[in-house]
Amino acid sequence: MKQVFILILLIGVCDISMGQYQWKLDKDKGGIKVYLSDVAGTNYKAVRVVCTFPGTYVKLFSLLSDASRNTEWAYNAKTSYFLKKNNPLDFWYYSEIYFPWPLNNRDAVIHIQMQTEHLPDFLTIVAKGDPGFIPEKPGKVRIPHYYAYWKVTMPTEQTIHIDYILEADPGGSIPSWLSNTFIDKGPFDSFKKLGELLRK
Repeated sequence: MKQVFILILLIGVCDISMGQYQWKLDKDKGGIKVYLSDVAGTNYKAVRVVCTFPGTYVKLFSLLSDASRNTEWAYNAKTSYFLKKNNPLDFWYYSEIYFPWPLNNRDAVIHIQMQTEHLPDFLTIVAKGDPGFIPEKPGKVRIPHYYAYWKVTMPTEQTIHIDYILEADPGGSIPSWLSNTFIDKGPFDSFKKLGELLRK
């Protein structure tokens, strides 16, 4: 059975071609739609989240540009902190993701780039895993592949629309029951919490 694991951490910047996916709706609840797609030549699935919340570009930027706040909304994020900052729009951060015993926690180094040249029409964010940026930590499994793409628009002055795509390979061996838990619960719970933070 295919390994399936979806990490909802936070961000990075690069364009993902929508044509390479065959999206199937997995969950539609509370204004959050979660889609899944196979990824050709891999043993993981891609996830897409589409949602609209009260909020603004400024509120979203304030959340995503502070790596330490990932633990407030990203599913099972245990720790998160900056590693290097070129500027507020271009930075690397480290995140550790909790896994239940007997599995080891996963960790990732993510390079985030926020592209603002098309504002106010839309904002794009690309998050790319950079597993070799720092040495691996004892007792943790480094995530070998992570790629996320955000396209964000504001339909109204106080409403933010997010179209988010993530590919993530957790590495190692993941039991199917745990894979199913992450793919069904992780994306929805993460964006539900993000929406709550944007409303504040």
